Amino acid sequence: MVGIIMGSDSDLPIMQEAIDILESFNIAIEVDIVSAHRTPEKLVDYSKNAHKRGIQVIIAGAGGAAHLPGMVASMSPLPIIGVPVKSRNSIDGWDSVLSILQMPGGVPVATVALDGAKNAGILAAQIIGASNPKVLDKIIAYKEELKLKVEQASERVKK
Repeated sequence: MVGIIMGSDSDLPIMQEAIDILESFNIAIEVDIVSAHRTPEKLVDYSKNAHKRGIQVIIAGAGGAAHLPGMVASMSPLPIIGVPVKSRNSIDGWDSVLSILQMPGGVPVATVALDGAKNAGILAAQIIGASNPKVLDKIIAYKEELKLKVEQASERVKK
């Protein structure tokens, strides 16, 4: 199972892409709002206990100062994937990107592109697929579909 959390419901339109891709791979998800700044007690509880509920990977989306992924990573034994979200209080999204990307040694957060929740979902599936043959087969099929789409587009352009 993959935990998908975000700092507020305004992040949901971006994070929906992670939800959609994981559902397409038939990977169970748990979605919640966990604010690093407004619900710090919930953040601590979620971070320390997600693995006890069967969560294998956490995707954390955050905008602005974007502390959520790093704070979760500081307390969780699970792999954390950070999604920088360009929010209304963001400086073109760079504050979010750098807040998630520039983690200190010992507290890793895998970081995807600004608003890159789809890639976060794919990466989470790949992490799970490393030890789950059924998920791995779905990832292989997905990548083959991507290849086929490019080949078809290439043929259309050549005509």
